[in-house]
Amino acid sequence: MFTLQLGVVETLCLALALLLFGSYLARKINFLGKFCIPAPVIGGFLFAIAATALRGFGVIEVTLDTTLQSLFMLAFFTTVGLGASFALVRKGGKLLVIYWLICGALAFFQNTIGVALAKVFGLQPLLGIMVGAVSMEGGHGGAAAFGETLESLGIDSAVTVGLAAATLGLIAGGLVGGPISKHLITKNKLRPSENAFNLEGLESAVHTDEKKLTANVFINQIFIITLCMSLGTLLGKYFSEATGFVLPGYVGAMFVAIIVRNVMDKLKMKYFDLKSTNMIGDISLGIFLSMALMSIQLWQLADMALPLILIIIAQVLFIIVFTIFVAFKLLGKNFDAAVMAGGLAGHGLGATPNAIANMDAITRKYGPSPTAFLIIPIVGAFLVDALYIPIILG
Repeated sequence: MFTLQLGVVETLCLALALLLFGSYLARKINFLGKFCIPAPVIGGFLFAIAATALRGFGVIEVTLDTTLQSLFMLAFFTTVGLGASFALVRKGGKLLVIYWLICGALAFFQNTIGVALAKVFGLQPLLGIMVGAVSMEGGHGGAAAFGETLESLGIDSAVTVGLAAATLGLIAGGLVGGPISKHLITKNKLRPSENAFNLEGLESAVHTDEKKLTANVFINQIFIITLCMSLGTLLGKYFSEATGFVLPGYVGAMFVAIIVRNVMDKLKMKYFDLKSTNMIGDISLGIFLSMALMSIQLWQLADMALPLILIIIAQVLFIIVFTIFVAFKLLGKNFDAAVMAGGLAGHGLGATPNAIANMDAITRKYGPSPTAFLIIPIVGAFLVDALYIPIILG
């Protein structure tokens, strides 16, 4: 069988091509857009399927040099930390803290379900964590990042299992979120509050002053990002050596970035620009996920396909029960709580865009919920990482 070996530059080019192809398909195919399937997931998985088929028929085997994948992963998690402004947390108030703690409890139960069922099905227990909070609340980014760490510890197929679980969870989150909110609203005859959240206050809280995007602004942001990446990598290394616990470099980078962002806010430093940092984060995430998805070896899933699907079904059933009987009550049993329950199902099984899509569909039909649209993006964008990652490491 012929082997095609791609170097670093060729692999990067292919990742970008698949990212653009995935974006095109997401715009053209309604199903993909409806369930908010990320462009790198579309392009990357299609390539992985094609590569698996070509290998299976003995036509050609493609090998990739994904050296840059870790760099883009590190950059993305750093930008997540730089987006973590404590000012936004204060704006959400008590309800934000409650929702955040609910996400933490969900991560704990998702890991418990994953590990317990992995043992029942005779799988390596750490693969159960990959089908737990890593891929459910963590999504494709968490699955690729933690999968890489577990594979370095000798757990084969961790990345493949995690990314497959994240994809199934993403679809499930888009399917069940809307019906959960609809059930709660109709059963309890809920209506939007007349004292709606001040939308102008929301707008000023979420958006900072935007600088004109110039090369100098981007250079400043790249310096801040790489500084946090460097310090975070060292933090992870020294922490692991001192305690014996594995703390991946990207986790350290994210927490260093949180500290740096809020110190800059406190000192009112003008060097930070959220818009350009978010752009760098989006680009890094797209390339990182595209590389991670296109390099997975689907043939490794053959013996685990049925157990994997059954664990995902268990996770979906649990989150339906959890959102209806626990989260809804803790969040106040009102209209906002019902909308947030659907959002929780979206990013608890997939990603924050899933949550937004679920809530958008519900509020278009039943009325506005500005509170939900403030709290869930803040928690889903960065706060959930600060909670579910320590739970996974524990």
